[in-house]
Amino acid sequence: MFDSIYTYIAILFAVADAVLVVWATSHAVLKKRETRTVIGWVGLIWFSPFIGSILYFLMGVNRIERRGEEILDNLKESACDAARQAIRGRQFDGIPFDYDNKLANVGRSLTGFELLPGNQVTFLNGGQVAYPAMLKAIASAENTVALSSYIFDYDNAGKEFIDALLDAQNRGVEVRILIDHIGSKYSKPSAVKMMRKRGLNVQTFLPTNIPVLATYANLRNHRKILVVDGKMGFTGGMNIREDCLNEEAVPHPIQDVHFQFDGPVVEHLQDAFLADWKFAAKEELPADTWFGTPCSEGSTWARGIPDGPDADIDNIRLLMLGAISSAKRRVDIVTPYFLPESALVGALNVAAMRGVHVRILIPEKVNIRLVQWASMEPVSRVLERGCEVYQSPSPFDHTKVMLVDDEWSLVGSSNWDPRSLRLNFEFNVECYGTELNQELSKLIETKLETAVPLTLEKLEARRPYEKIRDGITRLATPYL
Repeated sequence: MFDSIYTYIAILFAVADAVLVVWATSHAVLKKRETRTVIGWVGLIWFSPFIGSILYFLMGVNRIERRGEEILDNLKESACDAARQAIRGRQFDGIPFDYDNKLANVGRSLTGFELLPGNQVTFLNGGQVAYPAMLKAIASAENTVALSSYIFDYDNAGKEFIDALLDAQNRGVEVRILIDHIGSKYSKPSAVKMMRKRGLNVQTFLPTNIPVLATYANLRNHRKILVVDGKMGFTGGMNIREDCLNEEAVPHPIQDVHFQFDGPVVEHLQDAFLADWKFAAKEELPADTWFGTPCSEGSTWARGIPDGPDADIDNIRLLMLGAISSAKRRVDIVTPYFLPESALVGALNVAAMRGVHVRILIPEKVNIRLVQWASMEPVSRVLERGCEVYQSPSPFDHTKVMLVDDEWSLVGSSNWDPRSLRLNFEFNVECYGTELNQELSKLIETKLETAVPLTLEKLEARRPYEKIRDGITRLATPYL
């Protein structure tokens, strides 16, 4: 009798394992893009009964991308789709630069947006410059203010913005504020809580009770967007916190840059905000109220590049690859976190071997220690092929800029790491024009004056335990 029971139990387990193996194998083959990844998971699934399938279910299924697709489905329901299609559908004469039929086609293919002419781009270096410009714009608002930020601290800088937003609302201006839920927790009390107490219309993006260090701490809205009256826009890498003021009294000063846009590309900024607001607040914001008529007095052609773990996945990464492959003379990169995937490393190396002058500027001390340790591997790989890497001294440099030759500039919120390029919602702007490129070139040259070259010899001189530590940390790169 007992033998029969054990036999039935064994058969039941065997059938259950077979079902799990078939499911997990089929999912891996259909969903995983990299052949090595598929082989690794399938091997574990087949040769580790139950355990391999369970591990694949827990760690191998990309729930982040799937959740991003759900978000996109909700965004597609927005009544502003007609306005967005109008933005995408306009045609303009060819841009007067070298990349008219080359790099410009990449951004068009990725986003559906045309390059828009007539933009004035104002470079704002540091919170001491950017915050007053943003506050002045809010004070001038007549109809609408749309503000999105990853981090919004309740400190001296945050309080000044709250006061300005409240003043605008009291004047009859429609104000909408969107803060990422994780980013709202960086200060106590929460700025979101204090804004709600004062009657401001503020929402958090993708609320979660899961701890900050958990997997779902990704899939965050990392965008920084301010649009006033649908005519004037700001974006870049700067959060709203007093650390960006880079003053002596601030415990952890941060260097950063931001950009003011006056011109048609402001519509792309507003488009991104309205879509995010629709998802987070379940509120339709009418296009005829929130889209203005921006002036067209500048010389820069520009296009917004939304990116996120949905239909926009890989937009910025593919644009970077296109820009690197189009480079003729130089590629300059400034980023706080340098953890590029193999394709980007290969593109930088090939560019250097073609004779393109490739320079990468990263902080000497990164504010996330694990990222600094893990970045030593990709740094060594680009150094081996002739790229130059420099480390900027403190304070921590949060600047995000990429320049190609003398005409193309990429600015915005994304870093050179998997979190920005695959797991979070980002917004960049690609700009064609010599004026902005020259300004940012001067900024980079100034930073390089105090930066220290990082060489293969220095990396090799690390102590053995440091090399082992950095190598082990590198294994966590997809999650950093």
